[in-house]
Amino acid sequence: MPKGIAVDNRGRLKDRAAMTDTNLLLTITVVVFFLLYLSAVFFLGGGFTKPQNFLNILNNNASLIVLSCGMSIVMITGGIDISVGAVTCLVCMTCAVNLEQQGGSILTVILIGLGIGLAFGAVQGFLVAYLGIQPFIVSLAGMFFAKGMTTIVSKEPVRVTNEGFLAVKETRIIVPGLGSNNKLGVYIPAYVEVGVIIALAVVVLLFCMLRWSKLGRSFYAVGGNSQSANMLGINVCRTKFLAHVLCSLLAGLGGILYFLHVGSGDVANGAGDEMNAIASSIIGGTLLTGGVGNVLGTFFGVLSLNTIKRIVSSLGFDEAWWSNITVAAMLCLFLVIQSIVLLRKNKK
Repeated sequence: MPKGIAVDNRGRLKDRAAMTDTNLLLTITVVVFFLLYLSAVFFLGGGFTKPQNFLNILNNNASLIVLSCGMSIVMITGGIDISVGAVTCLVCMTCAVNLEQQGGSILTVILIGLGIGLAFGAVQGFLVAYLGIQPFIVSLAGMFFAKGMTTIVSKEPVRVTNEGFLAVKETRIIVPGLGSNNKLGVYIPAYVEVGVIIALAVVVLLFCMLRWSKLGRSFYAVGGNSQSANMLGINVCRTKFLAHVLCSLLAGLGGILYFLHVGSGDVANGAGDEMNAIASSIIGGTLLTGGVGNVLGTFFGVLSLNTIKRIVSSLGFDEAWWSNITVAAMLCLFLVIQSIVLLRKNKK
């Protein structure tokens, strides 16, 4: 039996080493996030002491949470997908045009977003899994295609005025007990947007799928050692195909959430989100080499990434390069941690 992979007494596949490393990296990510945020609360104060400040991180990044979870699944299988940001942009623009110029509705927005994601996932997954083309090249082509299609749909920004859509966009879900008083002493309840509830549901569902389903264990096995997984009877091609389909489908859903947050279509929507998704996955403990990762860690990776950006901004360094430098430092730190974990794994 290959190293680190075993079958239990019911014939179910297990990957003990990968899950152990996953839990270790998850613990590190969670600890780092709480240290960052508590440090901001104690040393910077201000908005960091208000619950709404934390909830705004979720409100502003619901789309990124979903994108990053999809990216983590592909990375767990040993692949990558850099088209997710462009797919998000294409979904936003197409949905905006559909609502404003074609008399669309919330239902058509959902169908368009998921349909675009599914189409990209099916094509890219087939090229990667069954034709053996490198996922970076395939998703690079997908990124350029999505950007080009966005411009074809509309070159100009499209602002949505559809009443049904705006009603959903402006919906606020009150979080009991987390409000605060403003400068006038008026109590303001804390809230989250609809997109946050959807993003959290996605995290929970994917966590359960990766942890307890046969498909989830197959993702880990293929990423850990595809040849060993094949020897154990896992359909490696199908597993990689499904990983890319799921990633792009989540990119389509992320595009819907992004659109629901900004309420407009623009060629700049989702710019750089693919890099933020990769960074969040790495910070969350997903190895670039595959076989190790956890969407719960990815969730905290998104929170950590955006917390450090807010800290840098609060210190007065508003220029974009300071945030980029800080994120680069965080990535280097977590890559070093991952290298130590890999050395530990290889020794075993």
